[in-house]
Amino acid sequence: QVQLVESGGGLVQAGDSLRLSCAASGRSFGSRPMGWFRQAPEKEREFVAAISWSGANTYYADSVKGRFTISRDNAKNSVYLQMSSLKPEDTAVYYCAAAEAPGWGTKSLQSLSYNAWGQGTQVTVSS
Repeated sequence: QVQLVESGGGLVQAGDSLRLSCAASGRSFGSRPMGWFRQAPEKEREFVAAISWSGANTYYADSVKGRFTISRDNAKNSVYLQMSSLKPEDTAVYYCAAAEAPGWGTKSLQSLSYNAWGQGTQVTVSS
C-alpha cells in the first residue's frame, strides 16, 4: 500500500505560481501512474493531471493545459504539480493519488482508477 502526503498549498494572487509536492511511501510507487485531482467547495472532485510510471506520458484537464505541469522523481518517491498563471477558479483542495494498477491510458483520468489518496492541500487564489 502506498501512503501519500501533499504539501505546498497556500494563498496566492491571480497570476502567481505555486508548486505542489506529494511524498509517497511504499515499494510500488515507481510502477504506478500518479495523478492530481482537486475539489472546490460544493463541487465534485475533478481530474487535473496524470503521469505514467516512467514520466514519459502525461494527461491534463483542458482547464489547466498550458498552465500546469506534472512531473515525478521516482528516486525520491515524489510527484509534483507546478502551477502557473493561477486563476481564482483554481481554488480547491488538491489531492495526490496513486493508481491501483500499473497500466496507462484514458482510465488514468478517472478517479476510480486510483486507490491511494493523500489528505489534500488547500490552494486559494485571490483575484
